[in-house]
Amino acid sequence: MRLHELYPFPEERKGRKRVGRGSGSGWGKTAAKGHKGQNARSGGGVPAWFEGGQMPLARRLPKRGFKNPFREAYEALNLDRLLAAFDGQAEISLDEIYAKGLVKPGALVKVLGNGEVKSAVTVEAHRFSKSAQEKITAAGGTAKALEG
Repeated sequence: MRLHELYPFPEERKGRKRVGRGSGSGWGKTAAKGHKGQNARSGGGVPAWFEGGQMPLARRLPKRGFKNPFREAYEALNLDRLLAAFDGQAEISLDEIYAKGLVKPGALVKVLGNGEVKSAVTVEAHRFSKSAQEKITAAGGTAKALEG
């Protein structure tokens, strides 16, 4: 495939509107800009957020709180959903969790304790809630936490 073989072909593309090219074109004289005024001038017009000199909304509203740039957000994954996706499997790795689409690939995963563990299973995740860890170990399995 070469550049000239890509779709849409140049003749299939709609051309740009050429205004100000004579009265016969239908876009002559004022070139669809009306008569005079700020918007008729070249480079004229105001930004979309401009409010005519009134104090802008972003400056009228009070500022509250702050956003912590160091916050680490974990994707929650309950035991019942995890074990249903890997029914009868003895080992569940983080890569398999991503591959099944239970969480977004590359996201930090925290396993929560909603659900029952019936058989011994080894689960790998970034973090575990206390109840999830207790349920996994009570069933004879292990919970591998990738972070402290």
